[in-house]
Amino acid sequence: MTTRLPFGLSAHLGYLFLELPLRDRIRAARSVGFDAVEHPHPFAIPASEMMRFLTDNGLYFAQMAGGVGDPSKGEKGLAALPGRERDFVASFERSVDYAEAIGCSLIHPMAGIPPSSASPESVAETYHANIDAALAMLTNRPLGLLIEPISHAAVPGYYMHGLAQAIALSRRFPDGQILLMLDTFHACANQDDVGAFVASNVDRIGHVHIADHPGRHEPGSGDFAFEAFVAQLKQSGYSGLLGFEYTPRDTTAPGLHWVPAWRKHADRADFHPR
Repeated sequence: MTTRLPFGLSAHLGYLFLELPLRDRIRAARSVGFDAVEHPHPFAIPASEMMRFLTDNGLYFAQMAGGVGDPSKGEKGLAALPGRERDFVASFERSVDYAEAIGCSLIHPMAGIPPSSASPESVAETYHANIDAALAMLTNRPLGLLIEPISHAAVPGYYMHGLAQAIALSRRFPDGQILLMLDTFHACANQDDVGAFVASNVDRIGHVHIADHPGRHEPGSGDFAFEAFVAQLKQSGYSGLLGFEYTPRDTTAPGLHWVPAWRKHADRADFHPR
């Protein structure tokens, strides 16, 4: 069973503070009240240096990706790509080593966009085999596997795109082996009932991503009812971080007006893990 971090706020450094170099984003996140940071592929900073930055700023590293592929070629993951199994394993192993070195407890094996030439059966078989391989790599290590459904509204053709699909995958394994990342934007884009999902599946949720809908901007910029959502998380006993993965409408700082209200939620003693 994965060890989860106390309830708190995490800054996704692949989206926030992009006006700054990656190293400076870590300091900026701490200065405005975040408890943790996350990034899918933080390898530009050596693990030893990253650990020092985290320690100096009193931050956790919440989650990172594995098996991402080559973003410069438009790759959004390798886990569901037939013929790329060796690439996936090599990339995921690199992420596992890095994550363990910096105290990051969750790794997300990105599914990617399968080629149109691949049959649905071969894609599913490849994906399940790669998830098995990823879990094997985590044996006896303080790391957990995190699956995120990414909507086709954001990444057309992405294999792992829906909450029902992710739940079905998690049920193939013993409880706690696979945790889910619930993203408010992707769920809304898929027209999912987020409150009902939390109520029924809170024990399977390992991380939450926050972005408003429509627009995928700051909380309060769209129509999503965040107060009701946070209340449902609290009532259901969610015991993880809230990661803010949104596209700022301007640079990051002018859009952080939401932080004080959310910090009050994070600082309430009754909202810490059960």
